[in-house]
Amino acid sequence: MAEGHHHHHSHHQKDPAVPEPEVDYRKEEKHHKHLQQLGELGAVSAGAFALYEKHEAKKHPEHAHRHKIEEEIAAAAAVGAGGFAFHEHHQKKEAKKEYEESHGKKHHHHF
Repeated sequence: MAEGHHHHHSHHQKDPAVPEPEVDYRKEEKHHKHLQQLGELGAVSAGAFALYEKHEAKKHPEHAHRHKIEEEIAAAAAVGAGGFAFHEHHQKKEAKKEYEESHGKKHHHHF
């Protein structure tokens, strides 16, 4: 190890005297719901644009190559936005579960 460089790992241990910050799981759930909806909107919009470009490629054969490229880019954006919406849906469910567990609603007992 280079001289003068010491690594201290005490920051990895939690101090029991310092309380964990309160997390507003309802607010977090709402936040992820909004992001999920934005992802869904993006997926639908990009999908619609891909279909439009597909139509334009047929309508204007002289520019078909350009329209096909734009169609593929829009289709990729639609898939990406759909994946983002799916991810946010999972985050929303996780926040809801955390809220319910922190408020004594669902207690899962595993035997």
